Amino acid sequence: MARHRQQGWSPRHFFPRSEPLEAQGGIRAESRQGDFGTSWWAKRWQNVLEGFRIGGRLDRGRTYARKGQVLSIDIHSGEVKALVQGSRPKPYAVTIAVTRLKPEEWEQVFQALSKQALFVAKLLAGEMPQDIERVFQQAKISLFPGRQADLKTDCSCPDMANPCKHIAAVYYLLGEEFDRDPFLIFRLRGMEREELLAKLGTAQPVLQPESTKDVVAEPLPLEPSAYWALPMLGDDFYGEVQQPPVSAGLVRRLGKFPFWRGQQPLADAVEPTYLRASEFGLKLFLGELSEKASDR
Repeated sequence: MARHRQQGWSPRHFFPRSEPLEAQGGIRAESRQGDFGTSWWAKRWQNVLEGFRIGGRLDRGRTYARKGQVLSIDIHSGEVKALVQGSRPKPYAVTIAVTRLKPEEWEQVFQALSKQALFVAKLLAGEMPQDIERVFQQAKISLFPGRQADLKTDCSCPDMANPCKHIAAVYYLLGEEFDRDPFLIFRLRGMEREELLAKLGTAQPVLQPESTKDVVAEPLPLEPSAYWALPMLGDDFYGEVQQPPVSAGLVRRLGKFPFWRGQQPLADAVEPTYLRASEFGLKLFLGELSEKASDR
């Protein structure tokens, strides 16, 4: 049975250091040293945790994460459940609950985001905008946990300190998962990826004609040749043509496998091709390519 404990540490909480049993098929961190995760949002998650000054058990947690002692991690809206192999035969059950934002708080966020077209475009393409925390701050809301009370953690191990090394190991593996899934922080805050993208899609500005009043429909031509002929297009028919703000956007929206351990993410592998294709397509459209180049 899990023991509920106060977060923090005192001398009476000390337990003799024990070595964990070897785990079979655990989730081994990609990081061998240094930070867990390379993206700015993964590092932001790690900095938040270490900024709480919750003791040396984070160091033991790094070791557990790199040795593969975490057997499984299940992520739900506002909650993470994991099994960690410790020094006893039965794995310890870990729970990390993150305070979910209220519906009215999310509504404030979406109102602020609707005024940032580039942010919306990047999120729809599966990227986390660099300054998105500023949007949350404008709504007087924190995207990442801003205080220790925003994180409720528990472990079935006998160590009364919270977080223990088992919880810390899960913390760090989540840091690497942030690299794979930029939307993980939204999920932990109570907003699923699909719902977020749906709301962002409806937040995009839709161009409507200024007025349809007094518009008279023109009669269709009677001659078949005229009926099937293409109309003359105005010079501004296509509007402003430019390269997409985010490359490989559709691929990024697909996401990747949970706790992916491939040598290179798919989106990173195909991004150079998307960049070259976008540049080539734009030059072809604008007529900036020679006839020989356009035939390739």
